[in-house]
Amino acid sequence: MNKAVFDTRFFIESFYTKDQGLLQRIREQKRRDHRFVSSVVIYEVYKITLLREGRVTAKTRAVRIMGDFETVPVDNEIAQLSAELGHKYHLSMGDSIIAGTAQKLGAVCISDDPHFTEIKEIKTTWL
Repeated sequence: MNKAVFDTRFFIESFYTKDQGLLQRIREQKRRDHRFVSSVVIYEVYKITLLREGRVTAKTRAVRIMGDFETVPVDNEIAQLSAELGHKYHLSMGDSIIAGTAQKLGAVCISDDPHFTEIKEIKTTWL
């Protein structure tokens, strides 16, 4: 079963890149069987979009992501896994929660963030 947890950078690239080849690879990646997104990614995408483009676009993007991906809330298990990973690899809270979500689900993390490639407990890939 193809399970993937998508990092914030995936969405930022999909919204702002002008690279047509990358956009095509993003579209292909969205076809995975089981697409997950941490609720922290919804927060980060909303915040970035709010700053760059305003509330209406931020709300529209959040709704679209939540419709296209299964949102995974931060539960007690993810909180503890995330804290452990954050401590071990000196990650930000957002990155540690995304990594903890991937670890809990046994899913690959879709990101080009170099922090994720250092985490031995999860697999990462980029487009």
